[in-house]
Formats: sequence, structure tokens, C-alpha cells
Amino acid sequence: MNKIKLNFINKSNDRSNSSIVIFQKNAATSYDQLAVAWKVIENCGEGDNHPFEYSYDMEVSAGDSHGNFTRKLGAFPGNRFEMIKDDTGDVLKLTKEYTSSPKDVEVVNHLNKGAISANIYRSGTLLAKKKVVAPGSKAVFQFLPKIFIGVTSEIQQGEVMNSAVIKDLNTQISLSGILSADIVMTGGSSNPYEFSLDNVVYA
Repeated sequence: MNKIKLNFINKSNDRSNSSIVIFQKNAATSYDQLAVAWKVIENCGEGDNHPFEYSYDMEVSAGDSHGNFTRKLGAFPGNRFEMIKDDTGDVLKLTKEYTSSPKDVEVVNHLNKGAISANIYRSGTLLAKKKVVAPGSKAVFQFLPKIFIGVTSEIQQGEVMNSAVIKDLNTQISLSGILSADIVMTGGSSNPYEFSLDNVVYA
């Protein structure tokens, strides 16, 4: 099982054509770290649905101070990557070393000079990033099998969200042991929005 099939269904009374944002928090850092809008569902009208996948497989890439971005490499818990300079320029490579925690993915900046950015992707979409990783430093990522979901506006997919927005998006949905499920949104109008799982198929 390397992915979960999810299906968002709008059964709410929303009349503002609100967007739905789904994201994860990096469990390897402090709670107040800024998160990335991993999935943004737009224009999903009453009774409409939006299928998507949550892949357990991730990818990692890095950007250097010259504006270059590396190709994406498959990333699994326990993997440590390093940004180095070889005969071709700045490249990201998987090392033979393991991370301090078997649940982490690390990106180490082994360049002599110049900060890098570290980016993690899930299902081909940006999931998290650390904008500045100085030489000799590293970015550490760890994600639990749960997502955060909420109603918002004016947030684009892949955008870093500020702490005020993250604080309001506090509905957690555990995906542990799930093969597929519907995520049903209800509420709206004068009632708070609620999200629940339905038609759950377990592994």
C-alpha cells in the first residue's frame, strides 16, 4: 500500500464558493513552523466531489543561491540527502548515511558557500519547504499519517501559509490504516464547517 485514494465531497451550505485547503505539519519541527498549502480545492459546488491521492512515497529537491533547482529524487523515511558541488555544478545526492531518526528525511547543505532551499513533495505537489539552509546545516522533515483541512480563501496551492491562517485550519483527519475514504464537508451558512470520513476502506 503506497497510496490512499481520497474523495472530497461538498455537502455543505456554503454560498461563498470557498476554497478547501489540505496540508500537513512537519512533525520534526516546532508547532509554529509555517506550512505549505499541499492541496487547494476550488469551485467545488454543492454536491460536487473532488478525487485525489495521498501517496506515502515522497520526493525531495533543492534550490541553490544561483536560482538553480535540482531534479526530484525519491525520498523515504531514514533517507539523508546532501547538496554538493561536483564537476557539473551544484547537485543533490542520496548519501549512504541514515538520519538520526528512522522517521525523518534530511537535506544537508555541504556546499562551501551559499544557502539552499529544501523542498518535499507528495503526490507530485509541494508539501513542505525550508527556505534557508546555510552551509553545514540541514533541513529535517517528518510527517505523520494525518492531514489538516479547512475552509479558506485567497490561498494558492504550493503557497506558504502564515501562522494566523494555520491556526484557523485545525481539523485533523487521521489516515492511518486507510486504503480509501470520502472526506465529507457539512455545515456552512450560520453553522461551522465540519469534515468527516465516510465509506472508509481499511487495509
